Amino acid sequence: MKKVILFLAVLAAMLLKGSKVFSEEVESKQEQVGIREVFIPGGFDRNMNVYIVASGIFPNACYSWSHAEIVHRDSYVHEVITVANVKQGLCAMVLVPFSNEIQLGKFISGRHIIKLLNDEGQFFEINIDVQ
Repeated sequence: MKKVILFLAVLAAMLLKGSKVFSEEVESKQEQVGIREVFIPGGFDRNMNVYIVASGIFPNACYSWSHAEIVHRDSYVHEVITVANVKQGLCAMVLVPFSNEIQLGKFISGRHIIKLLNDEGQFFEINIDVQ
C-alpha cells in the first residue's frame, strides 16, 4: 500500500511539474501602461543623448517593465509609449512600483515637447530644453 501511495505521489508531482502552473514558460502578453511621475535631468546639449526617468505603479505582480516606444512627430515633438510584460496566471495582488530610464536620442537645440501617453489614450506633456 505504501508503494502505491508513493507511486501516486510521484506521478502527481510529475504531472504538476509539466503543467503551466509550475512551468517556466508562462504565457505573457505586452500591454501599454501609464506613467505617474517623470524626472527630467537638466543640462542637455545637442551632442548628448536625452533621457528621462519615468515611474509609476503596476497593478499587480504579473507586470514587469518591457520597453518604451519613442515616436518623433517632428524635430520638436516626441511621444513616449511605455509597455509592460504581463504574465498570464495567478499573481500576487499587490501594487508594484517601477522606475526606468527612457532614452529619447539626440535632439537639436531648442525646446522639445515630450508627450507621455497612457493606456487610456490620454497624455501629459513635459518640456525639455536642449542647448
